[in-house]
Amino acid sequence: MNGKKVINLVAADMGYGHQRAAYPLLDLGGNEIITINNYPGIPDWERDYWVKSLKSYERISRLKRIPLLGDAVFAIMDAFQKIQPFYPYRDLSKPTTQQKYFYTFIKKGLGRDLVEKLSPTGLPFVTTFFVAAYVAEYHNYPGDVYCIICDTDASRAWAPLEPKNSRIKFLVPSAKVKERFLMYGVAADNIIITGFPLPKENIGVHQEIAAHDLSRRLCALDPSGTYRDSYRKLWEKIVPGFATAERLPVTLTFAVGGAGAQKEIGVLAVKKLSGLVEQGRIKINLVAGSRSEVNDYFTDALKSFGTLVSQGVKIIFAPDKTEYFKKFNECLHETDILWTKPSELSFYSALGLPIIMSEPVGSQEDFNREWLLAMGSGIDSPNPVNVAEWLPDLIESGRLARAAADGFINAEKMGIYKIEKIFGKK
Repeated sequence: MNGKKVINLVAADMGYGHQRAAYPLLDLGGNEIITINNYPGIPDWERDYWVKSLKSYERISRLKRIPLLGDAVFAIMDAFQKIQPFYPYRDLSKPTTQQKYFYTFIKKGLGRDLVEKLSPTGLPFVTTFFVAAYVAEYHNYPGDVYCIICDTDASRAWAPLEPKNSRIKFLVPSAKVKERFLMYGVAADNIIITGFPLPKENIGVHQEIAAHDLSRRLCALDPSGTYRDSYRKLWEKIVPGFATAERLPVTLTFAVGGAGAQKEIGVLAVKKLSGLVEQGRIKINLVAGSRSEVNDYFTDALKSFGTLVSQGVKIIFAPDKTEYFKKFNECLHETDILWTKPSELSFYSALGLPIIMSEPVGSQEDFNREWLLAMGSGIDSPNPVNVAEWLPDLIESGRLARAAADGFINAEKMGIYKIEKIFGKK
């Protein structure tokens, strides 16, 4: 990626969601993602503020695994960022405690240094993190300010403190999210429906890459041909060169969250599926992301399995997040099933990836789960202990093939191209 810089692309180094959404825009950002909480020259006090905030969030996310105590502590934190029920339609413009908290520090100077550094460029300030949009507006960034929404719904915190007087433009994933922001008091002219920015290397200008991957995937996930035979004429129109040959093994990709939560499920899945891995019926990708401790955890765990199992399991890891996203997107071409929390990866169902959903962590993931179920592309994970029974059943029944197809048909894929047009790229 070496495009001419036409925007200042700003994200937050917190988990993966904000930077994963920014990654497809690298060409627009001149191959640079500016991290609001960790950029060259950031004032020490700001760095300390963000480090403490991130550590607190990750600590609480991991605590959630502890019965009763963990749930109680997480519930208190989640209450500050809770998304209210969508219906009935009503005025939700009143500022939240979370917003007031952030603005307390913004008024003390949080983000001013970054705005002053970027202001001379005059380029559009495009961010995937709501606090960065706050600071750009509050500290009078001279160019236009855009905020990309990273989930299928968003809490009040994503809209400005005084939405009717704000100039921030929001790039939202769907018409329903636009309605949500209208409830928050954002002017209709400042809300643009684009879809989530998925990686171009997994889509193709004419969706040809996604279609090719889906064609192969449907064969792997429908070994008996039940689903394909029922909808063959439809798929021959939607996916040129619709494949007919069966493909084995099925590749399962398990991705942990940015805080490293739920990594134990990945190892449990390998243990329980080891027989199928040894038989060559299933391959597994364990996605450690950019976290070395998760990579070490997976590496150590694999040592306890036999050679045949280890050969059938690949760990996806890179200490640099940009490199990790590149590796992850590459592995998706051979992925047949994505098992993960309903995070920002929910949008990847549009690529024709059926998603087995681990337990949601946080209000936004509850809404992502509901969205995946509505799309037909997400399936709640049964007990991982019994994965060697329920996963083959889901494959043999064609249920996962149908989920792959539903995501491809129903979810928006072309968000990145729509966003590029906004900033002048044809």
